[in-house]
Amino acid sequence: MAVEFKAGKRMTQVTKRRTKINFAHFVKKLVESYSEAKTIRVVMDNLNTHKEKSLEEAFGKEEAEKLLKNVEFHYTPKDASWLNAAEIEINVMDIECTGRRIAGIETLVHEVGAWNKRRNEHERKIKWKFTRKIADEKMAKYYAM
Repeated sequence: MAVEFKAGKRMTQVTKRRTKINFAHFVKKLVESYSEAKTIRVVMDNLNTHKEKSLEEAFGKEEAEKLLKNVEFHYTPKDASWLNAAEIEINVMDIECTGRRIAGIETLVHEVGAWNKRRNEHERKIKWKFTRKIADEKMAKYYAM
């Protein structure tokens, strides 16, 4: 899942497992869909597959470098998935679409695709309310004194 939360756009991909190769192909698809962007900032969790090395393994060093030249990876702190818009959107997807028994991967691909299309057509946005002031209050105990 990738989310451009201020624009109300998202991109989803259903795979049987979460492998480095799956991640690499998803990043490639993301980069290709934002080919005109000067910089693509990707905020994500610290899953072991979410690394630049995954693209090197999938495509080789030269192609990986070309794909990543305009990409910045930013990792959320451990135990802070609530800072990740994709995690928020996955929760919405679970509530609206996948939070039930689904017969097989073909049905899952169809259901998630329809959900994704509907959310994008309606430009469903995430209203981010977490400000610097709130962050300072919430995280003060972690700051060095």
